[in-house]
Amino acid sequence: MPPDATTEGAQLVLVFGSVARFDQPGFADGLAAAFPGAVLAGCSTAGEIVGDGVLDESCTVTAIRFTRATIAVAEADIGSADESQPAGEALGRALAALPDLSGVLLFARGVAVNGSALIDGLVSCLPAGIPVSGGLAGDGGAFTRTLVLGPSGVSEGRAVAVGLRGAGLRFGLGSVGGWEPFGPARKVTRSVGNRLLELDGEPALNVYKRYLGDYARDLPASGLLFPFELLNGNHDSVGLIRTILGIDEAAGGLILAGTVEEGFYLRLMHASTDGLVDGAEQAGAIAAADHGAAGHPADGGAEPQSLALLVSCVGRKLVMGDRVEEEVQAVADRLGPGVVLTGFYSYGEIGPMRDLVDCRLHNQTMTVALLTER
Repeated sequence: MPPDATTEGAQLVLVFGSVARFDQPGFADGLAAAFPGAVLAGCSTAGEIVGDGVLDESCTVTAIRFTRATIAVAEADIGSADESQPAGEALGRALAALPDLSGVLLFARGVAVNGSALIDGLVSCLPAGIPVSGGLAGDGGAFTRTLVLGPSGVSEGRAVAVGLRGAGLRFGLGSVGGWEPFGPARKVTRSVGNRLLELDGEPALNVYKRYLGDYARDLPASGLLFPFELLNGNHDSVGLIRTILGIDEAAGGLILAGTVEEGFYLRLMHASTDGLVDGAEQAGAIAAADHGAAGHPADGGAEPQSLALLVSCVGRKLVMGDRVEEEVQAVADRLGPGVVLTGFYSYGEIGPMRDLVDCRLHNQTMTVALLTER
């Protein structure tokens, strides 16, 4: 596709699509030809978000042009989960020295990665208070092979960080789950990275299977429907949810999408579609309030020419089924008509904690990043 009046001048192009689309011959080269000079960034997904709808096995392209802001990009290879933190640190160092760094969008492989360590590495090298959003790639729920797009093309083992530069850029971030806890809190008595081995001194897999009952037959797939809520020593929620990605029968353990530390507590969660939709609407409201927008169509909504990046979890999509578009529509309604929505269903969402400052890896949330150039 040759460039035309609608594509020329784009500085950043966000691309989200299925693995099959990313695998097409000449995929990256075709995008580069269509958007000459633009930074390409994105990933494969478990579903694509565009407007107020959700697509599958498609490819969405969002071209962005700023008035004064500029774009920088860094890439780092992640050959295995153990390389996650060094990769994050390399990305952070590459962007930290840039003047007027206002925010970072991060996209990374969704399997064979420790998303918590990747984000910790990135944030540890950035100036304090820089907002970070994004997500881990998906592959339609197969959890076997995910892809990331960056200036170097398409890769199975990479993370791409886009640095947004400019004093006029304004961010608003929100991340909410909408899941309901059930059962008692259990102490993490043994864990290694993202491997949960013991709860209250008992093999974690045994505890989990006992609570799941008949659903245990479908592990690890059914683990997406029953994530853990992370609690502190007082059994208060710390605002993080952890999804089960796999099981280790030999060790009696669970493989989680993010790190859990010994001494913390976990409690099982479940959800209804209505609860998840309400959570998505709250995420949009928090992002609008953090951004400084009125946050509701009746109040004028967010400013014209705003962009909202929505990253939601594949587990939410499985729970909601045919009603999955309702959570996207809830965010769209909350932000108002002046906002362009794009995004994807992920294997991990990157966004703020409840203080809207610290960035962490989330699971099972709707995460909204609202961006405007003033």
